[in-house]
Amino acid sequence: MKLMIARILISAVSVLIVGSILSGVHVQDSWSAVWVAVLLALLNATVRPLLVLLTLPVTLVTLGLFLFVINACIILLASHWIKGFEVDGFWWALIFGFLLAIINSFFQDILLKGHGNKDQ
Repeated sequence: MKLMIARILISAVSVLIVGSILSGVHVQDSWSAVWVAVLLALLNATVRPLLVLLTLPVTLVTLGLFLFVINACIILLASHWIKGFEVDGFWWALIFGFLLAIINSFFQDILLKGHGNKDQ
């Protein structure tokens, strides 16, 4: 449970960082970033597998690049549900998702090194 909370908080910080870098993504405050991190985690656990399954042929033909499109759609969905989080369009969502994944991986590697999956 502690590991899950740590990952949500790392994701929230990553959302704030990427939101401050990109002019097409607007994060109102830190609570909005926490809600974005929670909602993205829930959507990635529930909606994303269904979308990946439904678009499997396209994903295979594009050698997995279509997964970036799915990720951007999930980010746009989150921006519709959270008031303090706005994304100006599909391309901003695509760039946001790409940068968010990179920054999230970086912070999780540094801060959660050695924790593995034993705390989940």
